[in-house]
Amino acid sequence: MAPMNTCLHLRGWPRWIAATVSAGAFAAVSAAQSPPAQATGVFVHSALGGFILGYDVDRPGTEGLLCEALTLPNGHHDVAVETFDQTTGNIVRIVRRQTDTSNDFVALGVAGRSVGLVEFEHVSTIYVDRRAYLTMNPLGANAFTGLWTPALTANDIILSMSESQGSPATAFLGFHNGGSSNTFVFSSNVAANTFGPLVTVNDPVFTFSNSPVMALDTSTGRALLAASNGCPQCRPQFGLIDLATGTQSGFNGLGFGYVNGIALDPATGIACTSTEIDFSVEFYDLATQTGFVVPLPGATSQAQSGRAVAVDPIHRLFLVGQEFSSTAPSGSSIQVFDEQGQYVESVDGLSLPASSTRIAINARRRTGFVLVTPGLTSLQQFTY
Repeated sequence: MAPMNTCLHLRGWPRWIAATVSAGAFAAVSAAQSPPAQATGVFVHSALGGFILGYDVDRPGTEGLLCEALTLPNGHHDVAVETFDQTTGNIVRIVRRQTDTSNDFVALGVAGRSVGLVEFEHVSTIYVDRRAYLTMNPLGANAFTGLWTPALTANDIILSMSESQGSPATAFLGFHNGGSSNTFVFSSNVAANTFGPLVTVNDPVFTFSNSPVMALDTSTGRALLAASNGCPQCRPQFGLIDLATGTQSGFNGLGFGYVNGIALDPATGIACTSTEIDFSVEFYDLATQTGFVVPLPGATSQAQSGRAVAVDPIHRLFLVGQEFSSTAPSGSSIQVFDEQGQYVESVDGLSLPASSTRIAINARRRTGFVLVTPGLTSLQQFTY
């Protein structure tokens, strides 16, 4: 298994005022929620009992994808790629497994229409010397069906892929590990194994050390990046990158501190981010590049800042992960807002990691899965 300085875990569990709403907005709870927001009793346990390295769900399908690594006494790992049932949480199939190895698998996510994408990291000594990208098209085939072949080297690290299921285009954010350490973005039709140009990001605020976050506007073909250098009084910056031409522009953001999460609804052009220092979320209209800040309900300190953000484009909702809940006596929560910034409801009873791990939702079912601390060996289902 590659050591931490090879960025093994960045994809699996990555790190991650103009106006405010009145306190009365927090009382505006949706009148028709079905099923009620709750953490359910459904868990997905990794088949080997190892820690999970990336996961996602197939939104039009019935299955999900995860990778895991079980640490052995000799420091090696048993590693596997698995599919699971979104209803029961049961493992459907161990798609690929290696035993007593330093290699690993990382689930990058589900792209396009039901295409699972997995990164294989090969280690000869202590560092990753080769990366291969395996596809499962469709995920429900429960088998690898092909290769995805971007023009990347072993030193080019994919940090994240866009949450743009249903669209042929998927955006990828990465950086060159060593040398220039430049951040880059590119688009791909994963199913067709075709690629847009690899675009180096010009603005240094989006360097890897600032943990940039990224979403894809499929209506315009532009990647939306957000980052801050993290200082208490520093506002985030946004970058808009045309993935076909490489044209880059930007605008100033709201909130303070690091940007922990981002999501975007391409149908409306509304984006939502979470910021660290002011424990708030921000809503932006990309057409006008203006926005407003909404405090997280009941939050009183930076410890209750929001983390990952997910979008439900069917019901026009944003879901914001919160490691330390501001709406429950203990544990973690997901705070749900509509696209006008109105607080809708809280999903309490979770146990989220400190990093901005994926909120993998199936909008059609109004369900989702999140990683569970402290073991990081299982996923917990919730409804909203």
